Amino acid sequence: MREFNETIIEVEQDGTPSGQPLGISHAASRCGELFARYKERNMPAFIGYLPFGFPDTELSLEAFRTMVDNGVDIVEIGLPYSDPVMDGPVIQAASQIALRNGERIADVFRAVETVANAGGIPLIMSYWNLIFHYGVERFAADFANAGGAGLITPDLIPDEAGEWIEASDRHGLDRIFLVSPDSTDERLRIVAKNARGFVYAASRMGVTGERDTINASPERLVARARAAGAQNVCVGIGVSTPQQGATVGQYADGVIVGSALVHTLLDDQGDVKDPVQGMGALANTTASLAEAIHHCRL
Repeated sequence: MREFNETIIEVEQDGTPSGQPLGISHAASRCGELFARYKERNMPAFIGYLPFGFPDTELSLEAFRTMVDNGVDIVEIGLPYSDPVMDGPVIQAASQIALRNGERIADVFRAVETVANAGGIPLIMSYWNLIFHYGVERFAADFANAGGAGLITPDLIPDEAGEWIEASDRHGLDRIFLVSPDSTDERLRIVAKNARGFVYAASRMGVTGERDTINASPERLVARARAAGAQNVCVGIGVSTPQQGATVGQYADGVIVGSALVHTLLDDQGDVKDPVQGMGALANTTASLAEAIHHCRL
C-alpha cells in the first residue's frame, strides 16, 4: 500500500517523467497556528456552526460575516444533507430550509470566501457522501482555492479516509475527525495520529442540540484524547449558553457551538425570523458566547 505522502510521478513508456509530480503541500495548519497563538494567551478558541443556504444564500453569507465580526474565530460551514445522522431537530430544520432553497455543494465555496475575507478561518462540516460524489480531489482543490482551511467529517473514520488524507495533504487542508465518550484508547490514538488541526470531541453520544447541563464526560474525553497524542481538542454538541461555553473552555482548546446559533434565526414555531431581528439576535448571542469563552481562564 502506497504511503499517503509519497510523490506520484507518471512516466512515459521510455521511463521519462510525464508532467509534474502531484507532491504535497507544506503549508501550515491555520487552525493549528490559531491554537498555538491562543495557548500563549491562555485562551480557548470559539468555533461557530451554521448551515450554508440558511435562511437563504445571501442571508447565510451575512450570518457568517456577523459571526466573525462578533467573535467567532473558526466558522464551521455546514453542507445541508437530506439524511443527516448527527444533526438534531434545530439543525435539521435549518438544513431542510437550505435544501428547499436549492443549494448545491458548488455554491458553498462562496461562503468559504466570505468567511476568509471577513478574517475568520473557514471549515466545512459535511457528510462524506457529498464529498465523494462531488469528487474528492476536485473538492479539495476547489475548497483550497476558495480559502478553505479544513474539513470536519462526522461519518468518516481515518481507517476509511485514505483518499481524503492524500488529497488534504496535497492541498494543505486540515482533517478533523470525531471522537466520543465511548471511543476506545486505540481509536483515540488512530484519530490523533491522522487528524490535522484539531480533534472534535463530542460531549455526549447522540445528535446535536441545546442542553441545560453538560456533565463531566467531555472533560475526561479531552484528557484521554491528549494522552493519545492529540495536540488540539475542541468540544462540541450540547454547548448552548455562555456559562456552558466558559465551563468547557476551562479545559478544551476550543468550544464549538451550533444549535444555539442556528436557533437565533428561527422563531418559536421553527419559522425563519425577520432578517433584521434574526441577525440582531445572532450578533448578540455570538458576542455573549465569545466574551464568556475567550475570557473564561482570566
